[in-house]
Amino acid sequence: MTTPAHPSESPASRPASRPLGVAAIGYAFMGKAHSNAWRNVASFFDVPAFEQKVLVGRDADAVAEAAAKYGWAESATDWRTVITREDIDIVDICAPGWMHAEIAIAALEAGKHVLVEKPLANTLAEAELMTAAAAKARAKGVQSMIGFNYRRVPALALAKELIAEGRLGTVRHVRAAYLQDWLSDAQAPMTWRLRKETAGSGALGDIASHAIDQVLFLLGDQVTEVSGRLNTFVNQRPAGNGAGSGSKEDVTVDDAAWATLSLTSGAIASVEVSRVATGRKNSLQIEIYGDKGSLLFDLENLNELGFLDATLPVREQGFRRILVNEPEHPYLEAWWPQGHIIGWEHTFTHQIRDFLTAIKDGTQPSPSFEEGLNVQYVLDAVEESAANKSTLTVVRH
Repeated sequence: MTTPAHPSESPASRPASRPLGVAAIGYAFMGKAHSNAWRNVASFFDVPAFEQKVLVGRDADAVAEAAAKYGWAESATDWRTVITREDIDIVDICAPGWMHAEIAIAALEAGKHVLVEKPLANTLAEAELMTAAAAKARAKGVQSMIGFNYRRVPALALAKELIAEGRLGTVRHVRAAYLQDWLSDAQAPMTWRLRKETAGSGALGDIASHAIDQVLFLLGDQVTEVSGRLNTFVNQRPAGNGAGSGSKEDVTVDDAAWATLSLTSGAIASVEVSRVATGRKNSLQIEIYGDKGSLLFDLENLNELGFLDATLPVREQGFRRILVNEPEHPYLEAWWPQGHIIGWEHTFTHQIRDFLTAIKDGTQPSPSFEEGLNVQYVLDAVEESAANKSTLTVVRH
């Protein structure tokens, strides 16, 4: 791991009059989503003053163009130099997973608050190192958070409230399915997401991490045992990076994953994820069944929550559609008049809002690196179980 050449200004020593300086590392898909959130959050929420200082990427021309487009004051190609700057207080890591541990640990040691995209890391060992670094930094007032943005979908935040209020009674079982189809075509070319050395895993780390985090988040529960299976349906794909016509490259990660999770509460959760589910674009479906009620959600209809109240007389029971657009619903007071829907990108704005608020208040934001590590333990257990032909695996905590 890289350690900064010299310590920079600590959170406690930063002049209160100076806005928080933000650096984002990575400018592709997640970099664009995070940049949009940084650009808009102060227009809708009451957050501490901050400045979009610098966007970091490997290609000087491309990152400079992205910085100008996304509202960053400048661009850079060396993240190591950026995290030692005294005008940088927050480091937002949007780079691929294989870079997370090195950047996050170095930034935390430099006294910077850190937000890192999910999953926490590509390996369990790296995730444990990151979590230890975060705990050490927290003792010095340095905050850290992992970016499970779907916690900030208002309908899912409302679902958590209803479960916590006891409206579902005892939750018995959960079904979570995250389905996409961007790899359904066998001729779709290779990317870094299909190589184990850069992605860590395939659908498992990419989207099962979201599904598993939702199970833990919504129920406030922990996984004790796992039975899992992984499968790669397309084992070779057209090589990228300008390789010769017709050449193929081996896919070294999974296309789909399945898992059955036993929870501390006694509930059972089934998780299914796929990036070859033809016709499903970005569908995170969650069903939660309790003895007093049930909830239904689908990310492709993210403004809606289905709720069945089983305490009503049978003649009145049935799933009702809640349009989650009222000022009384989580986060919605900041946005549009009642009934005007919000979108996927708003979840990142909510995430930045919560992160900045936690920094201002000096409180640990959620999900913490510890919570990210818990998800990583489950992902690791799914891999272990799959390797052992679905042998039940006990999850570490």
